Amino acid sequence: MERVSGLLSWTLSRVLWLSGLSEPGAARQLRIMEEKALEVYDLIRTIRDPEKPNTLEELEVVTESCVEVQELDEEDYLVIIRFTPTVPHCSLATLIGLCLRVKLQRCLPFKHKLEIYISEGTHSTEEDINKQINDKERVAAAMENPNLREIVEQCVLEPD
Repeated sequence: MERVSGLLSWTLSRVLWLSGLSEPGAARQLRIMEEKALEVYDLIRTIRDPEKPNTLEELEVVTESCVEVQELDEEDYLVIIRFTPTVPHCSLATLIGLCLRVKLQRCLPFKHKLEIYISEGTHSTEEDINKQINDKERVAAAMENPNLREIVEQCVLEPD
């Protein structure tokens, strides 16, 4: 009888583990962060480049690996994006960062804090641009400019 009980217990724990209901805490947490990162990537990959008829994904400005999600607390997450401009002197890098921010602020279905950076060493003025795209007042002021707002709206518009 003891043997049957042990076998039943082992079988039940294996079924729960395979179903994800009894997944170890760290592994479950990692899986959730990876799923949220993919959710973020799915939102930003379709953003259009301001100059070209391509998406940021097609131009490899954003990739799955450029998105990181960390849990801040039970219902709040830190989303970090590191994008790579097409050239080191890209004049539209700030605008691309603004498009990323606007799209995610509008579309992310979970509470989040957002940090957007240019990948280290990929732009000649990355430090200045990183400050601009992570400054709430500058972002708000930029979105008050009707011409800039129109460009952002065109870039973040979902394809049909």
